Amino acid sequence: MVEKLASAERDEALAKLPQWRHDAAENAITREFGFPDFSRAFAFMTQVALLAEKEGHHPDWSNSYSTVRISLSTHDAGGISAKDIALAGEIDRLLERAPA
Repeated sequence: MVEKLASAERDEALAKLPQWRHDAAENAITREFGFPDFSRAFAFMTQVALLAEKEGHHPDWSNSYSTVRISLSTHDAGGISAKDIALAGEIDRLLERAPA
């Protein structure tokens, strides 16, 4: 079973993911992504869905036109785990590889 990160471990990991935030109310890490239009936002969501399925770790998310909000938490661990940190990093790398 995956273990929940201690607060210090979570904060240290988030220091390497500066655009992700700890949301204490959700017991998760979250990030909002903005895109020029709905099509690009949806294309990003499709890429994230494929990545998450491959990793076997699925985000909670929402989409409102050109904005995608992703929330990561490991429900089995009761909070944020290394799986969430790893998936957040992979999601960030998707954007780095995206064409301009």
